[in-house]
Amino acid sequence: MNSISDFLSSEMRADLEQPARTACRTVLGLQSGERVLIITNPEPDVFAIAAAFHQAAAQEGAVPVFLVQPVKQQLEEGEEAVFGAIGSEPDVVLSLTRFKMGKDRRGIVNPYPRKQESSPEEKTYDNLFHYLLFGKRSLRGAWSPGITRDIFRRTVDIDYTELRRKAAAVQQLLDTAVAARITSEAGTDISLGLRGRRAILDNGDFTRPGTGGNLPAGEAFISPALKTAEGRIVFDGSITTLRGDLMIDSPVAVEVSGGYVKKVFSAGGMPNEAAEILQETLDRSAENARRCEAEGKLAEGQGAVYARNAGSIGELGIGLNPAARITGSMLEDEKAARTCHLALGSNYDEDAPALTHLDGLVREPTIELEMPDRSRKEILIRGDLHLPDGEG
Repeated sequence: MNSISDFLSSEMRADLEQPARTACRTVLGLQSGERVLIITNPEPDVFAIAAAFHQAAAQEGAVPVFLVQPVKQQLEEGEEAVFGAIGSEPDVVLSLTRFKMGKDRRGIVNPYPRKQESSPEEKTYDNLFHYLLFGKRSLRGAWSPGITRDIFRRTVDIDYTELRRKAAAVQQLLDTAVAARITSEAGTDISLGLRGRRAILDNGDFTRPGTGGNLPAGEAFISPALKTAEGRIVFDGSITTLRGDLMIDSPVAVEVSGGYVKKVFSAGGMPNEAAEILQETLDRSAENARRCEAEGKLAEGQGAVYARNAGSIGELGIGLNPAARITGSMLEDEKAARTCHLALGSNYDEDAPALTHLDGLVREPTIELEMPDRSRKEILIRGDLHLPDGEG
């Protein structure tokens, strides 16, 4: 046998080969001789997709290594062997998992440092993969928590030239803006500061060291300035919790003040299981952070920091993948056109660490950006994308 995929039947491989080949060539730009670490779980869908990547990488002349660990949830630690393999600094890391890669126990206790060239302040990372990807920029990668065969075959083999064009236009607007206001007919009305922040693209171009994102790709996102979020979010699509991704039958409202969640409740005033599960998730994230400090897994004083940031507004993202739809899997849902998502918990600027990052979907939002000259630009109007010169 020349590939892990040889363990699968031809019927199981058939619909995965083309998207895996597109991802290896167009998204990752794999070159002959490159070392590729593939991390997965012993679950049928993710294992099959990982096997397809193993075959596609080998066909490109790369050297793939296949690593299978138990399924990991939001708050669970990854296996030591996983982070040991990442520490060997392969050229590419692919994480194709049922839920998460897992927390880096060593990194949480002793964060990885990096001196910022543009600042005397030291930026640290509590996960070795994040440090090597975003800090040291020695590798590139893609991660797909919750990927299924259906999502993979529908949303990965797309027109990346068009996706990257739209994503770049959205990024430019977000980078220039100093604030954003998000509203929706369901009741969302929240303002976020963006001054000093920079958008990140998940545009399917992970060909250079220091780049990476989801597969499926298809969003532009930004971490709001700390303590600037004010207003109400009404999640009416799906939401991530410790019980997994949930489709929202009855909208969940979140009151936000000073950048933090103050209240979670049912937007309709009736008992709402999704709202109860979200509140439970926030409470458990905070409790686990305090327990981690008590057990020496977090430095003194960091338990309170991680606990507080469980309710921080960590992300505003805009979906751009034309093939994505709302299915109840946040991996796909947050890429769906005509949506945005806001996350509770850790952010991507690494200055609000938390044990969880909970994405929640808002359908057909209007997003108005405030520019430095106080002019306003609507980038989404009831879900329709509006870009300069008709680029939408």
